[in-house]
Amino acid sequence: MFKALVVEKDEDGKTHAAVQELDESRLPEGDVTVAVEYSTLNYKDGLCVGPGGGLVRNYPHVPGIDFAGVVEESADDRYKPGDRVVLTGWRVGEVHWGGYAQKARVKADWLVPLPDGLTTRAAMAVGTAGFTAMLSVMALEDHGLKPGQGPVLVTGAAGGVGSVATAILAKLGHEVAAVTGRPETADYLNGLGATEIVPREEFAEVTRKPLESERWSGCVDAVAGVMLGRVLKQMKYGTSVAAVGLAGGAVIEGALITPFILRGVNLLGIDSVMRPYEDRVRAWGRIATDLPMETLEAMIQPATLGDLPGLGADILKGKVKGRVVVDVNA
Repeated sequence: MFKALVVEKDEDGKTHAAVQELDESRLPEGDVTVAVEYSTLNYKDGLCVGPGGGLVRNYPHVPGIDFAGVVEESADDRYKPGDRVVLTGWRVGEVHWGGYAQKARVKADWLVPLPDGLTTRAAMAVGTAGFTAMLSVMALEDHGLKPGQGPVLVTGAAGGVGSVATAILAKLGHEVAAVTGRPETADYLNGLGATEIVPREEFAEVTRKPLESERWSGCVDAVAGVMLGRVLKQMKYGTSVAAVGLAGGAVIEGALITPFILRGVNLLGIDSVMRPYEDRVRAWGRIATDLPMETLEAMIQPATLGDLPGLGADILKGKVKGRVVVDVNA
């Protein structure tokens, strides 16, 4: 038997989440059984713990789009009992039972060996949000970003992706301008390494200007909407924006073609769900070396399985700061 957060749907279409004891025979098919130690909380998790957001296909369901733990059983030669592993993406926690449980069974192809120097707890302080942040930084670097070129903008900076992106960029020697709509998070963001706090209101107005003054040498954007439309017009010549989210809407409002053809700006789409294995290994290796662990600790909000229904509702309302680390055995 093992504990899991199970989401069920009643005859009226309403969902209810509660911690239950399950028999191991109920685990889905897979090559590797993992004794989960920690999971975390992302925006998608909030949807899956609650109404589903169209992500969950079948109920009852165990959410949790990422987890870290120790291999318990394996039918794949790449993993053996005792190996420490991490999983993000592959629609685990959406269409496949996820990490909000003491056990998980998944395909071996979905796992990544945990790099030396990273504990399972630290890996989930990073989680999908931090993994996505590192992919974003790597993409900006691959397109020419180097320290000393000017401030790098991070939107939604107090959220999961933004927090880790801010810490990584600061550790690498960049000036970081952190955008937030929550003034009370300024000290938190400065502690992560931000050198400038930019009020969200500066990007709130749609403008039809083809271009604005050049300000940013790079950007990690988790917001899209009106904000991304404004940011694109403020990018320096030949720089790039890594687009990772759409908290502000799926449409880039007020956007024109001019930043792309007159300043050579690049808009880089960052997907973390279906990322190839080689990219995952590279990103987790960089996380182990380029994310300051003492800064990571400052982001952590501890939680248990029983806390998740409330936290899932909070993250959908933008009330969660930093990284929630879920001890599934607590």
